[in-house]
Amino acid sequence: MFIYFCLSLWSGVFGDVAVKSVSVMEGESVTLNIDVNTVETDETDDQIQWRFRHNFIIALMYRQSGEKTVYDDVLDGRFRGRLELDQTGSLTITDTRTTDSGLYTVKITNNILYKFNLTVYARLSVPVISRNSSQCSSSSSSSSSSYCSLVCSVVNVGHVTLSWYKGNSLLSSISVSDLSISLSLPLEVECLDKNSYSCVLNNPISTQTTHLDITQLCHTCYDSVSLIVLVSAAVAGYLLIVTAVMIFCICWKHRKTDQEVETCEVVIIYVETTFYKENAQKTVRQFIVNMLSICIIGNILQ
Repeated sequence: MFIYFCLSLWSGVFGDVAVKSVSVMEGESVTLNIDVNTVETDETDDQIQWRFRHNFIIALMYRQSGEKTVYDDVLDGRFRGRLELDQTGSLTITDTRTTDSGLYTVKITNNILYKFNLTVYARLSVPVISRNSSQCSSSSSSSSSSYCSLVCSVVNVGHVTLSWYKGNSLLSSISVSDLSISLSLPLEVECLDKNSYSCVLNNPISTQTTHLDITQLCHTCYDSVSLIVLVSAAVAGYLLIVTAVMIFCICWKHRKTDQEVETCEVVIIYVETTFYKENAQKTVRQFIVNMLSICIIGNILQ
């Protein structure tokens, strides 16, 4: 019974060890800090073991003698030349790689004292924004609105989130936990939109941002919208002129008969006089021709 009690007490002290999470950027150094000198045991020559993923011993240290050994050839030399052990038993990994991610445990004799979950994040590439299509789409609700289809993409990423922002407001996002995967996120914006848009790639310790230049990527759509506005204005002006001419001719046509005769006689006499007068001004002649054309159009419309 006494032995069982001692074993239970020992398990309570060393069995339930909290896992400490550590994050680092690829290429940087990281130190997993411990202090074995503060641990009290009955052993006079305690062996300290550093294990990677439970099964692989990567470093040993004896507290009494201070002897230290690193086993950096395990796992096909994954840690070769990159492991350091100090007098407190803390382990430093230099030039970290994504393959260094995993669980690290510290044992004294057969008891686990520390657990570290190391995550090494790959360096983020800058997201690329491009046109998703060379064609512009039109809004179903407004024929004058033209939209530009865009896509933001990144390659060979893992444990990241890719997002579109309008100012500081999140529009859409996609996350992935796999390694070495490509991501893309579409966006459709109005060609004349003056808002600020950005594509953001981030993980828990770093961020990369690319800002959208609508005038550069959607310039063909922008030109199309400008052309539509110009043509619409021209057509509206033409219709306004035609309408004015029609109203003038209709009103002129419906004058009293005697007034119409007098008016026509005056015009005809004036035309004849102008026609045979050698020194008449060209502007007057053109004005008469225009007025006659208006009369003809009015007669045709009636």
